[in-house]
Amino acid sequence: MTRPNILIFNPDQWRGDVLGHMGHAAVQTPVLDNWVAEDAVSFRHAYVQATVCTPSRCSFMTGWYPHVRGHRTMHHMLNPQKEEPNLLQVLRHNGYFVWWGGKNDLVPGQLGYEDHCDVHFRPTAEDYERWGHVPQPGNHGGDLAWRGTPEDDNFYSFFKGQLHSSTDQPYFDHDWAMVRGALDFIQNYEGEQPFCVFLPIGYPHPPYCVEEPWYSLTSREEVPERFIYEQWDDKPSLLQGIRDSQNLRGWSEDRWRELRATYYGMCSRVDHQFGLVLDAMKSSEKYEDTAIFFFSDHGDFTGDYGLVEKTQNTFQDCLSRVPLLIKPPKSVNAVNGIRDGLVELVDFPATVYDLADIDCGYWHFGLSLVNQLTRTGIEHRDAVFTEGGRLINEVQASEVESLARNGSLGLYSPRINLQVAESSPLPHSKATMCRTKEFKYTRRAYEQDEFYDLLRDPGETTNLISDPQYSSKISELKERMLTWYMETADVVPLVTDQRGFG
Repeated sequence: MTRPNILIFNPDQWRGDVLGHMGHAAVQTPVLDNWVAEDAVSFRHAYVQATVCTPSRCSFMTGWYPHVRGHRTMHHMLNPQKEEPNLLQVLRHNGYFVWWGGKNDLVPGQLGYEDHCDVHFRPTAEDYERWGHVPQPGNHGGDLAWRGTPEDDNFYSFFKGQLHSSTDQPYFDHDWAMVRGALDFIQNYEGEQPFCVFLPIGYPHPPYCVEEPWYSLTSREEVPERFIYEQWDDKPSLLQGIRDSQNLRGWSEDRWRELRATYYGMCSRVDHQFGLVLDAMKSSEKYEDTAIFFFSDHGDFTGDYGLVEKTQNTFQDCLSRVPLLIKPPKSVNAVNGIRDGLVELVDFPATVYDLADIDCGYWHFGLSLVNQLTRTGIEHRDAVFTEGGRLINEVQASEVESLARNGSLGLYSPRINLQVAESSPLPHSKATMCRTKEFKYTRRAYEQDEFYDLLRDPGETTNLISDPQYSSKISELKERMLTWYMETADVVPLVTDQRGFG
């Protein structure tokens, strides 16, 4: 069997509803929309297993849920010294040439990248000169004057607005450099090994900012209405604390539309960059023999419920649902279009291993999506699960490192200050979501549980956990969650030990 090349295009913090072909009224994603119309499969109900970067990435690179090895924090990554595998490592050990360009949030920085890839791309001065671009600060860098003062209602909004390049070229930040590096590799690679390109870029992760033409691309009049909580008393204390600290309750709808339209413009820029990668694959005649994956690690509030950014222990669909689009190699007879079944990102590595005919050498919980690519109308999962948060005094999971690095007035401090707090109730309470097509149940360690009727209340605004009308359905999802925990509680190594010596 000739193994396919693998291309993983992995934007950060892209909501699952923000796609033109999924019916979004405002966002412009012509590349992805045309790709689904011609070649790819797009999953309408794809869910992450954690709603922040590192836990989600550790999950979708292993097929393990966060609870399996305690990956519930930004500071516990996949460590090869602790015999924790990841997809890139497995591919490399099975004959793939692995090129990695972009952010980490996956493996311990102190150990380097040698175990995981053949090339960890970092642009040089010669690269920028050859490309004809001047590097610009990323959306977290540069002058922070746009935030105003701590008393201003923009200080924690993550809203930066239009980016202005110092040249007449695009605002050539880190993402652009990574994309150009990937284009160079794709166009010039002539090795005998199949390759894997892993391109985890930063956009559309806030701060919300983008350059022209993408800044003005979205019609402000077509921006959808936000979901709003009329009642907060039955919602997690972390949400209430972030709402109070972000100080956005005085914002007009015009300001919210501008923020949301800017986020959609960021998505449109990523859509364009992905199109450049597809063009390079086609022009170098590598497209047909490559399995291409496009998905995000989690979503973003983007103004829903009056909030921005994300949380670690709430699981609204705007955070837990993401885009997932796949084009298999030509040897797989895919039926392009949209699939409506429930899938999880733990299914991503299982799909890669299936397509590449690789025995990964460890136990995991992903289910290959190959049959979903070739057929329609097949149920894949009856429920999906997302988790996060911590226990009382579980300081190592509270992210005190993030607070020390960002400071008490950092962009993320409204959330991180609550994550390190040991108050009662614990704002960063451990929680788990069980979602079916019709209902969503969230179990919380120290706070009130949540239950939502998604058909009647797609915005998850009315918590029905105490409504007797739903008591049997709540019990059913509790049992489903218990079964899931039992089935996924641990992983036994495939290589067993001998009981005797000699």
